[in-house]
Amino acid sequence: MGIYVEQRDSSRYWFGNDDHRILELLAGRYIGANPPLPFAWRAFSKAGILQNAEGLYELDFSNRLTSAEEGDYAYAYALVWSDDERSIDSVMQALGPVKLYVNETLQYRSTVVDELNPNSRAIIPLSFEKGWNSLLIEARKTASGFGCRFGADEAKVRILQVLTPFTSREGSAGWVYSEPASTPLFGDRTGQFPEWRKDETASGLEWFPRTQWNEEELRLSPLERLFGKPKRQAAGYGWSSVSVPLSARLLELSGRASGPTQIWVDDVVAGVLDDAGSYQFHVSVTPGTKQIVVKTVNSSAGWSFELHASANGTSLTLQQPVQVHGNPGPWLLAGPVPAEPNLEPAQVRSLATTLEGIDGQVYWSIDAPDARVRPYYENAMLSNKWTTGTATNFGRWDYPLGVTMYGLLQTASELQRADISSYAIRHIEACTEMYDYSMWDFAEYGFPAINHQLVLMKMLDNCGSFGSAMLEADLYQGRAPVRKIADRIADFMLAKLERREDGAFYRLCEGEYSADTMWADDLYMSGPFLTRYALASGDATALNESAKQFLLYKRYLFMEDAGVMSHVFDFKYGKPTRVPWGRGNGWVLFSLTELLERLPGDHPDREALLAMFREHCAGVAKLQAVSGLWRQVLNQPDAYEEASCTAMFVYAFARGLRFGWLDANGPYAEAALKGWQGLTEHAIDRKGNVHGVCSGSRYAFSPIYYMEDLRTVLNDNHGIGIMMLAGVEMMRLKKGLA
Repeated sequence: MGIYVEQRDSSRYWFGNDDHRILELLAGRYIGANPPLPFAWRAFSKAGILQNAEGLYELDFSNRLTSAEEGDYAYAYALVWSDDERSIDSVMQALGPVKLYVNETLQYRSTVVDELNPNSRAIIPLSFEKGWNSLLIEARKTASGFGCRFGADEAKVRILQVLTPFTSREGSAGWVYSEPASTPLFGDRTGQFPEWRKDETASGLEWFPRTQWNEEELRLSPLERLFGKPKRQAAGYGWSSVSVPLSARLLELSGRASGPTQIWVDDVVAGVLDDAGSYQFHVSVTPGTKQIVVKTVNSSAGWSFELHASANGTSLTLQQPVQVHGNPGPWLLAGPVPAEPNLEPAQVRSLATTLEGIDGQVYWSIDAPDARVRPYYENAMLSNKWTTGTATNFGRWDYPLGVTMYGLLQTASELQRADISSYAIRHIEACTEMYDYSMWDFAEYGFPAINHQLVLMKMLDNCGSFGSAMLEADLYQGRAPVRKIADRIADFMLAKLERREDGAFYRLCEGEYSADTMWADDLYMSGPFLTRYALASGDATALNESAKQFLLYKRYLFMEDAGVMSHVFDFKYGKPTRVPWGRGNGWVLFSLTELLERLPGDHPDREALLAMFREHCAGVAKLQAVSGLWRQVLNQPDAYEEASCTAMFVYAFARGLRFGWLDANGPYAEAALKGWQGLTEHAIDRKGNVHGVCSGSRYAFSPIYYMEDLRTVLNDNHGIGIMMLAGVEMMRLKKGLA
């Protein structure tokens, strides 16, 4: 199959050879489908259910419900939002008898083997409807245990974010769990289920974590009940906002404080209180929303402040300064922090970083028991592994999106479109600006809520591609988070990554199907980043390592008789799979051009790398189909024709010709032109949708796996960025040929 798009629906039918318009089409569709939505900031209870380092929710009730007797039941309840009808593999580790209900339908019941084996691990496929979905877990206490561990399989990639049910907890993140019950109250035996759209009291059970202060706690100030009473001098910050009406020019702030207090309206000091007492400050303002920051220092009189706002004699209602779902009040609170030095209000009014506390870093809380503010990546809620389809990808650190951002940046450069460049940089900065916070979040809660793959870096897929796009965006100079991230990735690749005896990168992956393997893909996951890092840091070590890896991989994977690369070398069997997967070969040539472009002319490995590039290009050129596309398995005539590898080969050939690495009289110009024409005729439609891109791959010794199990996905992120890059290079090549 080579024709994914009817002729009249193709981009070529409408735009012909106008590559400029086709690039605009590709970039515009992607940006329109992936609007720059922010992270979702939510209330979250530190006393609630946390995730472990694997991303499984620790629903072990043995220590939480100590009053439970053997035979008692308890329930965990949560909501999941899905942007579309989706499926996801979940992991269940039963610690005792457990049932799992999805949308009030029984999906799993533990067996005695599950319950008695502490290492049990059941994989449960879950299907979610578009919109809200409910998860209910019933656990029964026995001598073997009470509860379970549950979550998404490969949780740092397949994100399963849960929200609290019940109207009183609306918008908060996390699970709720019930008090013990002597008999089953919900599920298949009773036919009853909790009603998440009602107040929790209607369920007849008490649910945790608690959301209300007790009478004794209510007698304390918000700062004291949240953070205690510091034994040494410390400050607390409050952050709120107020809407000043059009007719007002003066804002009045009044209240009390128990110690030295300073108040800012936006960046202007509204007033300073040197000691405990009442205050009344006036500040000139213009209409609109004004940010209010209060800093108060503890004293012998306590640690508290009150603030009321008015204008023109009318009381004004304080509002949340930013949207924090599940926050019932107008304030965010942080502390205890050192009383000195004074932080600038702009430093305080940030959700991107933690504050330096008196005993370590602190972040924002809300006025409820153990309630923290926490950002969540929810733009692709319950997407599949590669966040394709209708879910938006903005703000996600993920390797296919690294190619997409690179494609957008190059498209912006070629078309002189600052708006496209700005979008890509905003996506990248959404990750980099929250890096320090995300590392703190992981340490604080056991599993990160954002930047999952970057924080939990264990393999090249997690860091190299997006890290390369980050450096391509020229964010290294003067930006401490970017330098910190780049240095960490480089250290991981150069000093920590598993290697063979000869120094070649490989995947150790103990206990996994992919244990002891080398993948052609990893030249892309490492090479472009190392090349750009060498230029950004001025250290040639990374560039030399990249060159070394290409030559080492060639020894293991290049099929001399076919002129193409095997996808994987499996050291368990001591041999390559000898399946030349199209995109695997595309990754190699794509990345090799990135290295050759930046490799000095006198580099000792340059000639060997040029020979590798030319030999590989020659092998690939022979296998192009009549349509202009290349096949999913390059040497299998009955394999389907695949778009992403085609775009990579077009990109590599065009660059090889443009930089003079390939013979201008050889087959490459015709192959590149034919390949690009094939993509615009058969894979890119008139709305900018990209068809014919194979989904993310595992590996096999049989080509049948690639041909039959790996099917194409509409607008898969593995193909969008490289489609733009191929178009950019074809525009540049055509200019040179004109």
